[in-house]
Amino acid sequence: MINEIIEFNRNFVKNRGYERFATSKYPDKKIAIVTCMDTRLIELLPAALGFRNGDVKIIKNAGATIVNPFDSTMRSLLIAVYELGVNEIMVIGHTGCGVQGMDAGEMLHLMKKRGVSEEHINLMEHCGINLREWLHGFEDTDSAIQETVDLISRHPLMPPSGVNVQGFVMDSYTGALRHLHDKEKNEQ
Repeated sequence: MINEIIEFNRNFVKNRGYERFATSKYPDKKIAIVTCMDTRLIELLPAALGFRNGDVKIIKNAGATIVNPFDSTMRSLLIAVYELGVNEIMVIGHTGCGVQGMDAGEMLHLMKKRGVSEEHINLMEHCGINLREWLHGFEDTDSAIQETVDLISRHPLMPPSGVNVQGFVMDSYTGALRHLHDKEKNEQ
């Protein structure tokens, strides 16, 4: 499959397919989006929100969550704010996320099944990495997204004002976006 991708790329460049995507490194809409790496969102999310190439910075990871205040997602957001002019951040989870209910014990079992030795797993634990905590998923998408919004908003290196951070959940099939504050309003 990788060889087919490389061949496609050669033809893409040869035929100048890149020209319609030309833009700068600065997001035109000054927005960064943290979202899930789910394959259903690759084209759906930008299409459903009306984004074109160059409009936004999209940072993808498993679950659209930040599990450590100094992980690569948070680093990317800080770069987006301070170096690229971002002043709004959307955290967008989605329905049917594979990280919801993910079991760390099962993940460790699958690692061992694919050849990761018990010695390497023990080494991680010895180095202070709690693998069961690190690999654990979340139980509720809304809560996980809201925790990430709170972590970004309260991060000690995020500017104290001037960055609007909001959370959403997207329907993985229709692309409908639900603002987490809408749920709060409905519950009051």
